[in-house]
Amino acid sequence: MSVRKKVLVTGGAGFVGSHLCDRLIKDGHDVLCVDNFYTGSRDNIIDLIDRPHFELMRHDVTFPLYVEVDEIYNLACPASPIHYQYDPVQTTKTSVHGAINMLGLAKRTGAKILQASTSEVYGDPEVHPQTEDYLGNVNPIGLRGCYDEGKRCAETLFFDYHRQYGTNIRVARIFNTYGPRMHPDDGRVVSNFIVQALSGHDITIYGDGSQTRSFCYVSDLVNGLVALMNAPEGVTGPINLGNPNEMTIRELAAQIIAMTGSKSSLVEKPLPGDDPTQRCPDISRAKTQLGWNPTVMLEDGLEKTIRYFKDTL
Repeated sequence: MSVRKKVLVTGGAGFVGSHLCDRLIKDGHDVLCVDNFYTGSRDNIIDLIDRPHFELMRHDVTFPLYVEVDEIYNLACPASPIHYQYDPVQTTKTSVHGAINMLGLAKRTGAKILQASTSEVYGDPEVHPQTEDYLGNVNPIGLRGCYDEGKRCAETLFFDYHRQYGTNIRVARIFNTYGPRMHPDDGRVVSNFIVQALSGHDITIYGDGSQTRSFCYVSDLVNGLVALMNAPEGVTGPINLGNPNEMTIRELAAQIIAMTGSKSSLVEKPLPGDDPTQRCPDISRAKTQLGWNPTVMLEDGLEKTIRYFKDTL
Protein backbone atom coordinates (compact mmCIF):
# COMPACT_ATOMS: atom_id res chain seq x y z
CA MET A 1 0.00 0.00 0.00
CA SER A 2 1.36 3.44 -0.91
CA VAL A 3 2.21 5.97 1.80
CA ARG A 4 -0.40 8.70 2.30
CA LYS A 5 1.25 12.02 1.46
CA LYS A 6 0.15 15.60 2.04
CA VAL A 7 0.01 17.09 -1.45
CA LEU A 8 -0.54 20.75 -2.35
CA VAL A 9 -1.97 21.54 -5.78
CA THR A 10 -1.95 25.24 -6.68
CA GLY A 11 -4.47 26.08 -9.37
CA GLY A 12 -6.25 22.95 -8.18
CA ALA A 13 -9.73 24.13 -9.21
CA GLY A 14 -8.63 24.70 -12.79
CA PHE A 15 -9.01 22.41 -15.79
CA VAL A 16 -5.84 20.33 -15.34
CA GLY A 17 -5.56 20.92 -11.59
CA SER A 18 -8.98 19.47 -10.82
CA HIS A 19 -8.22 16.28 -12.75
CA LEU A 20 -4.91 16.03 -10.89
CA CYS A 21 -6.73 16.43 -7.55
CA ASP A 22 -9.09 13.60 -8.58
CA ARG A 23 -6.13 11.36 -9.33
CA LEU A 24 -4.27 12.16 -6.08
CA ILE A 25 -7.38 11.50 -3.96
CA LYS A 26 -7.89 8.22 -5.83
CA ASP A 27 -4.26 7.33 -5.07
CA GLY A 28 -4.95 7.75 -1.37
CA HIS A 29 -3.31 11.09 -0.55
CA ASP A 30 -4.37 14.11 1.49
CA VAL A 31 -4.88 16.93 -1.02
CA LEU A 32 -4.80 20.65 -0.31
CA CYS A 33 -6.29 22.45 -3.31
CA VAL A 34 -5.31 26.12 -3.50
CA ASP A 35 -6.96 28.47 -6.00
CA ASN A 36 -7.92 32.15 -6.22
CA PHE A 37 -10.72 31.28 -8.70
CA TYR A 38 -9.52 33.72 -11.35
CA THR A 39 -10.07 31.02 -13.97
CA GLY A 40 -10.71 27.99 -11.75
CA SER A 41 -14.20 26.90 -10.74
CA ARG A 42 -15.76 25.19 -7.74
CA ASP A 43 -17.78 23.14 -10.21
CA ASN A 44 -14.58 21.39 -11.28
CA ILE A 45 -14.00 20.03 -7.76
CA ILE A 46 -17.60 19.76 -6.57
CA ASP A 47 -17.33 15.97 -6.22
CA LEU A 48 -14.29 16.34 -3.95
CA ILE A 49 -15.54 19.06 -1.58
CA ASP A 50 -16.99 16.67 1.00
CA ARG A 51 -14.24 14.06 0.77
CA PRO A 52 -12.44 13.70 4.13
CA HIS A 53 -8.95 13.85 2.62
CA PHE A 54 -9.59 16.91 0.43
CA GLU A 55 -9.26 20.51 1.56
CA LEU A 56 -9.97 23.67 -0.44
CA MET A 57 -8.26 26.99 0.30
CA ARG A 58 -8.89 30.28 -1.50
CA HIS A 59 -5.45 31.83 -1.87
CA ASP A 60 -3.39 33.76 -4.42
CA VAL A 61 0.10 32.31 -4.86
CA THR A 62 1.58 35.77 -5.36
CA PHE A 63 1.38 35.87 -1.54
CA PRO A 64 3.32 33.45 0.71
CA LEU A 65 1.58 30.33 1.97
CA TYR A 66 2.40 28.67 5.29
CA VAL A 67 1.35 25.02 5.33
CA GLU A 68 3.01 21.65 5.94
CA VAL A 69 3.16 19.41 2.86
CA ASP A 70 5.24 16.63 1.33
CA GLU A 71 4.73 17.48 -2.35
CA ILE A 72 3.75 20.57 -4.32
CA TYR A 73 2.31 20.69 -7.83
CA ASN A 74 2.54 24.34 -8.92
CA LEU A 75 -0.15 24.72 -11.60
CA ALA A 76 -1.37 28.21 -10.70
CA CYS A 77 -1.50 30.49 -13.76
CA PRO A 78 -4.11 31.28 -16.41
CA ALA A 79 -3.12 29.21 -19.45
CA SER A 80 -5.24 30.48 -22.33
CA PRO A 81 -4.34 33.66 -24.27
CA ILE A 82 -7.69 35.32 -23.55
CA HIS A 83 -7.22 34.90 -19.81
CA TYR A 84 -3.50 35.53 -19.47
CA GLN A 85 -3.60 38.62 -21.71
CA TYR A 86 -6.54 40.15 -19.81
CA ASP A 87 -4.22 41.14 -16.94
CA PRO A 88 -0.69 40.55 -18.23
CA VAL A 89 1.05 42.11 -15.23
CA GLN A 90 -0.78 39.75 -12.88
CA THR A 91 0.03 36.84 -15.19
CA THR A 92 3.76 37.55 -14.87
CA LYS A 93 3.42 38.00 -11.12
CA THR A 94 1.60 34.68 -10.81
CA SER A 95 4.37 32.83 -12.65
CA VAL A 96 7.32 34.61 -11.01
CA HIS A 97 6.13 35.55 -7.50
CA GLY A 98 4.15 32.31 -7.37
CA ALA A 99 7.28 30.29 -8.17
CA ILE A 100 9.29 32.18 -5.53
CA ASN A 101 6.62 31.59 -2.88
CA MET A 102 6.11 27.92 -3.66
CA LEU A 103 9.86 27.27 -3.89
CA GLY A 104 10.25 29.01 -0.53
CA LEU A 105 7.61 26.68 0.90
CA ALA A 106 9.38 23.66 -0.59
CA LYS A 107 12.72 24.84 0.82
CA ARG A 108 11.25 25.27 4.32
CA THR A 109 9.34 21.97 4.39
CA GLY A 110 11.72 19.83 2.34
CA ALA A 111 8.87 19.05 -0.06
CA LYS A 112 9.29 17.87 -3.63
CA ILE A 113 7.97 20.50 -6.01
CA LEU A 114 6.81 20.22 -9.63
CA GLN A 115 6.45 23.23 -11.91
CA ALA A 116 3.79 23.11 -14.62
CA SER A 117 5.71 24.87 -17.36
CA THR A 118 4.59 25.08 -20.95
CA SER A 119 5.49 24.47 -24.58
CA GLU A 120 5.21 28.26 -24.92
CA VAL A 121 8.75 28.52 -23.56
CA TYR A 122 9.76 27.48 -27.11
CA GLY A 123 7.90 30.44 -28.64
CA ASP A 124 7.45 30.21 -32.41
CA PRO A 125 9.94 27.35 -32.82
CA GLU A 126 12.62 27.08 -35.46
CA VAL A 127 13.23 23.45 -34.49
CA HIS A 128 10.64 20.76 -35.14
CA PRO A 129 9.59 18.73 -33.23
CA GLN A 130 10.66 20.57 -30.09
CA THR A 131 13.20 18.88 -27.83
CA GLU A 132 13.95 20.00 -24.29
CA ASP A 133 17.41 21.16 -25.40
CA TYR A 134 15.93 23.77 -27.76
CA LEU A 135 16.26 27.23 -26.18
CA GLY A 136 13.26 28.76 -27.94
CA ASN A 137 12.31 31.73 -30.10
CA VAL A 138 10.27 33.98 -27.81
CA ASN A 139 9.29 37.63 -28.20
CA PRO A 140 9.79 39.13 -24.71
CA ILE A 141 7.83 42.31 -25.52
CA GLY A 142 4.92 40.75 -27.44
CA LEU A 143 1.36 40.13 -26.26
CA ARG A 144 2.22 36.57 -25.26
CA GLY A 145 5.40 37.57 -23.41
CA CYS A 146 3.66 37.82 -20.02
CA TYR A 147 2.96 34.08 -20.16
CA ASP A 148 5.95 32.86 -22.18
CA GLU A 149 8.58 34.82 -20.27
CA GLY A 150 6.83 34.36 -16.93
CA LYS A 151 7.04 30.60 -17.35
CA ARG A 152 10.66 30.82 -18.57
CA CYS A 153 11.60 32.86 -15.50
CA ALA A 154 9.83 30.32 -13.28
CA GLU A 155 11.98 27.56 -14.79
CA THR A 156 15.09 29.66 -14.08
CA LEU A 157 14.03 30.04 -10.44
CA PHE A 158 13.37 26.31 -10.09
CA PHE A 159 16.82 25.34 -11.33
CA ASP A 160 18.51 28.06 -9.28
CA TYR A 161 16.78 26.82 -6.12
CA HIS A 162 17.89 23.30 -7.06
CA ARG A 163 21.51 24.33 -7.56
CA GLN A 164 21.72 26.80 -4.66
CA TYR A 165 19.60 25.07 -2.00
CA GLY A 166 19.30 21.47 -3.18
CA THR A 167 15.53 21.80 -3.61
CA ASN A 168 14.02 18.62 -5.07
CA ILE A 169 12.45 19.99 -8.26
CA ARG A 170 10.60 18.68 -11.31
CA VAL A 171 9.77 20.76 -14.40
CA ALA A 172 7.14 19.60 -16.91
CA ARG A 173 6.67 21.42 -20.22
CA ILE A 174 3.01 20.88 -21.02
CA PHE A 175 1.81 20.90 -24.64
CA ASN A 176 -1.78 21.46 -25.82
CA THR A 177 -4.11 19.55 -23.51
CA TYR A 178 -7.87 19.09 -23.81
CA GLY A 179 -10.74 17.30 -22.13
CA PRO A 180 -13.77 17.78 -19.86
CA ARG A 181 -13.77 20.88 -17.60
CA MET A 182 -12.15 23.15 -20.16
CA HIS A 183 -13.65 26.62 -19.83
CA PRO A 184 -16.08 27.18 -22.75
CA ASP A 185 -14.82 30.76 -23.25
CA ASP A 186 -11.09 30.21 -22.74
CA GLY A 187 -10.23 30.79 -26.39
CA ARG A 188 -8.35 27.51 -26.78
CA VAL A 189 -8.84 25.80 -30.07
CA VAL A 190 -10.49 22.54 -28.98
CA SER A 191 -13.06 24.18 -26.70
CA ASN A 192 -13.64 26.99 -29.23
CA PHE A 193 -14.35 24.59 -32.06
CA ILE A 194 -16.59 22.29 -30.02
CA VAL A 195 -18.66 25.13 -28.55
CA GLN A 196 -19.05 26.80 -31.96
CA ALA A 197 -19.96 23.50 -33.64
CA LEU A 198 -22.55 22.56 -31.01
CA SER A 199 -24.04 26.06 -31.12
CA GLY A 200 -24.27 26.00 -34.93
CA HIS A 201 -22.05 29.07 -35.21
CA ASP A 202 -19.30 29.53 -37.78
CA ILE A 203 -16.00 27.97 -36.67
CA THR A 204 -13.28 30.59 -36.39
CA ILE A 205 -9.88 29.72 -37.83
CA TYR A 206 -7.03 32.16 -37.31
CA GLY A 207 -4.84 32.41 -40.39
CA ASP A 208 -5.42 29.80 -43.09
CA GLY A 209 -5.55 26.90 -40.63
CA SER A 210 -2.30 25.35 -41.85
CA GLN A 211 -0.58 25.89 -38.49
CA THR A 212 -0.10 22.63 -36.61
CA ARG A 213 -0.76 21.49 -33.06
CA SER A 214 -0.72 18.18 -31.21
CA PHE A 215 -3.40 17.44 -28.65
CA CYS A 216 -2.99 15.45 -25.43
CA TYR A 217 -6.00 14.18 -23.49
CA VAL A 218 -6.05 15.37 -19.90
CA SER A 219 -5.84 11.91 -18.28
CA ASP A 220 -2.65 11.20 -20.22
CA LEU A 221 -1.17 14.49 -19.04
CA VAL A 222 -2.07 13.79 -15.39
CA ASN A 223 -0.41 10.38 -15.67
CA GLY A 224 2.72 12.14 -16.93
CA LEU A 225 2.72 14.71 -14.12
CA VAL A 226 2.38 12.01 -11.45
CA ALA A 227 5.07 9.89 -13.11
CA LEU A 228 7.43 12.87 -13.10
CA MET A 229 6.74 13.63 -9.43
CA ASN A 230 7.36 9.97 -8.55
CA ALA A 231 10.54 9.66 -10.63
CA PRO A 232 13.94 9.25 -8.91
CA GLU A 233 15.45 12.41 -7.42
CA GLY A 234 17.91 12.97 -10.26
CA VAL A 235 15.08 13.36 -12.78
CA THR A 236 14.51 17.12 -12.63
CA GLY A 237 13.38 17.74 -16.19
CA PRO A 238 12.52 19.79 -18.04
CA ILE A 239 10.46 17.05 -19.66
CA ASN A 240 7.99 17.54 -22.51
CA LEU A 241 4.53 16.12 -21.81
CA GLY A 242 2.25 16.07 -24.83
CA ASN A 243 0.95 13.95 -27.67
CA PRO A 244 3.30 13.90 -30.69
CA ASN A 245 0.50 13.18 -33.19
CA GLU A 246 0.49 16.44 -35.14
CA MET A 247 -2.35 17.85 -37.24
CA THR A 248 -3.35 21.15 -38.80
CA ILE A 249 -5.97 23.38 -37.21
CA ARG A 250 -8.11 22.99 -40.33
CA GLU A 251 -7.99 19.20 -39.97
CA LEU A 252 -9.07 19.48 -36.33
CA ALA A 253 -12.01 21.70 -37.29
CA ALA A 254 -13.14 19.22 -39.95
CA GLN A 255 -12.98 16.34 -37.46
CA ILE A 256 -15.02 18.19 -34.83
CA ILE A 257 -17.64 19.21 -37.42
CA ALA A 258 -17.94 15.57 -38.48
CA MET A 259 -18.15 14.24 -34.90
CA THR A 260 -20.79 16.78 -33.81
CA GLY A 261 -22.82 16.56 -37.03
CA SER A 262 -22.63 20.35 -37.18
CA LYS A 263 -23.59 22.48 -40.18
CA SER A 264 -21.00 25.11 -39.18
CA SER A 265 -18.86 26.76 -41.83
CA LEU A 266 -15.19 27.75 -41.46
CA VAL A 267 -14.40 31.45 -41.23
CA GLU A 268 -10.82 32.73 -41.42
CA LYS A 269 -9.62 35.63 -39.26
CA PRO A 270 -6.18 37.28 -39.03
CA LEU A 271 -3.53 35.30 -37.17
CA PRO A 272 -2.72 36.79 -33.72
CA GLY A 273 0.78 38.14 -33.15
CA ASP A 274 3.52 35.63 -32.27
CA ASP A 275 1.14 32.69 -32.74
CA PRO A 276 3.34 29.61 -33.31
CA THR A 277 3.13 28.05 -36.77
CA GLN A 278 4.16 24.62 -35.49
CA ARG A 279 3.84 22.95 -32.11
CA CYS A 280 4.76 19.31 -31.56
CA PRO A 281 6.69 17.70 -28.71
CA ASP A 282 9.59 15.31 -28.90
CA ILE A 283 8.71 13.00 -25.97
CA SER A 284 11.78 10.75 -26.13
CA ARG A 285 12.89 11.95 -22.69
CA ALA A 286 9.49 11.22 -21.13
CA LYS A 287 9.48 7.73 -22.63
CA THR A 288 13.01 6.98 -21.44
CA GLN A 289 13.01 8.59 -18.00
CA LEU A 290 9.36 8.16 -16.98
CA GLY A 291 8.16 5.23 -19.06
CA TRP A 292 5.35 7.57 -20.14
CA ASN A 293 3.51 7.60 -23.43
CA PRO A 294 0.04 9.05 -24.19
CA THR A 295 -2.52 6.33 -24.90
CA VAL A 296 -5.85 8.12 -25.54
CA MET A 297 -6.61 8.43 -29.25
CA LEU A 298 -7.78 11.86 -30.44
CA GLU A 299 -11.18 10.58 -31.55
CA ASP A 300 -11.84 8.97 -28.15
CA GLY A 301 -10.73 12.08 -26.26
CA LEU A 302 -12.79 14.39 -28.47
CA GLU A 303 -15.86 12.18 -27.99
CA LYS A 304 -15.60 12.55 -24.19
CA THR A 305 -14.97 16.29 -24.47
CA ILE A 306 -17.90 16.83 -26.84
CA ARG A 307 -20.15 14.88 -24.48
CA TYR A 308 -19.04 17.10 -21.59
CA PHE A 309 -19.86 20.30 -23.48
CA LYS A 310 -23.21 18.90 -24.62
CA ASP A 311 -24.09 18.30 -20.96
CA THR A 312 -22.90 21.69 -19.70
CA LEU A 313 -23.78 24.22 -22.40
